[in-house]
Amino acid sequence: MASIDNYPPVGFYFKIQVDGMPDSDSAFQELSGLSMSLDTQSVKEAGENRFTHQLPLPAHADPLVLKRGIMVSSPLIEWCRKAIEEFTFSPKDLHIFLLDVEGGESGQPKPIMAWHLVNAYPTKWEVTGMNALNSEVAIETIQINYNYFVKSS
Repeated sequence: MASIDNYPPVGFYFKIQVDGMPDSDSAFQELSGLSMSLDTQSVKEAGENRFTHQLPLPAHADPLVLKRGIMVSSPLIEWCRKAIEEFTFSPKDLHIFLLDVEGGESGQPKPIMAWHLVNAYPTKWEVTGMNALNSEVAIETIQINYNYFVKSS
């Protein structure tokens, strides 16, 4: 758990693990879209004209978006390619860890919080625009859908 000295935890120190993928293929500069929400359905009650009932519908997860410098060869990109080009899906579980900047007792990164994403699969792979006038790193963006996530601390 995070100590009182470093609360709230920083958002820049995180790690992503994909089941069956090497750790070397899980370094990303940005993560967004870790979100679940409920929609509602309006239901009118006969004889009641002052309001409509708002009933909750099942939760849905927003797509997870990951960004990093483009990799020339990568098992993660091969997984994306098979899903997008060949329509061959192999859902995997993802694990996202928010890490303590101070690390653990052995100096290794210590997770403060974790999210377990169930049945994730890629739905989009994109490379940023390239411009000969800028000296920027080429960035690849991977969009991943999943059924739901479970948070732990």
